[in-house]
Amino acid sequence: MSTTTIRLPEDLKARVARAAQRSGASTHSFILEAIAEKTEAQERRDEFYAEALRRKEDFEQTGRAVPWDEMRDYMLRLARGEHPPRPVAKKVDR
Repeated sequence: MSTTTIRLPEDLKARVARAAQRSGASTHSFILEAIAEKTEAQERRDEFYAEALRRKEDFEQTGRAVPWDEMRDYMLRLARGEHPPRPVAKKVDR
């Protein structure tokens, strides 16, 4: 495991120490967990954007998408516990 030094403002250092104590963790493990959580959140955000770009490119190439009214109806039916068929992408007017 490598070592990284960070400089924390005194007020943040105190807040971290108090939060770690309340959670029953050491300050070190609390900071590691916070860094891991932030890193994972950024990785999920990156994956979300990459998927959005992939879908945008697919739409630009094919012109096919699920119309909003059909998707909304599908989602509402799922929320009610129904098992509707998945909507099918179609050529849409741009």
